[in-house]
Amino acid sequence: MFWVYKGEIGNEGCDQVGFARVITDLATHAYLCDVFILPDYRKLGLSKWLMDVITNHSELKEVRRFMLATNDAHSLYEKFGFNPIDKPELFMQKAGKTPFQQ
Repeated sequence: MFWVYKGEIGNEGCDQVGFARVITDLATHAYLCDVFILPDYRKLGLSKWLMDVITNHSELKEVRRFMLATNDAHSLYEKFGFNPIDKPELFMQKAGKTPFQQ
């Protein structure tokens, strides 16, 4: 997991303003999810900084396939080498109800 904080960790007034999670086996596959920057802290370059930290992390640099899903941030992720899936017909999913659905 990766966090973005305003202030110095451990000091009063330190607030978490961003987050991202990577699920991986550290060899063949990584999945980036739950990337979020609080609205008041967007447009400050924090998402680019967070992606730079993640994609240059020593344990993630050599993962063979790094994937993510996004509704609206394609241009951000393209700056870090992410592209549309070249053979989407190879991929499948099993989708259940979200925790918010009855």
